[in-house]
Amino acid sequence: MATKSKHRKRIARLRINPIECDGIGMCSHVAPDLITVDRWGFPVLPSDPIEPGDLRQARAAVAVCPRRALFLDSPQPD
Repeated sequence: MATKSKHRKRIARLRINPIECDGIGMCSHVAPDLITVDRWGFPVLPSDPIEPGDLRQARAAVAVCPRRALFLDSPQPD
């Protein structure tokens, strides 16, 4: 019987350029499982890398950002 690994494969991190972000909040609408907004509308991103199952939402959030302030960054090797 194979045991499940405690560590899931993580493939990327969501990052934000806070200078470019206008706090419009569109990213949180297309990726509600990943991104919340603070009381001013600026995104609050997960600190952990994105799991493969959430990559589609993360890419959609990056694509919808009107200021191109949101991007995906590869995680550093362990």
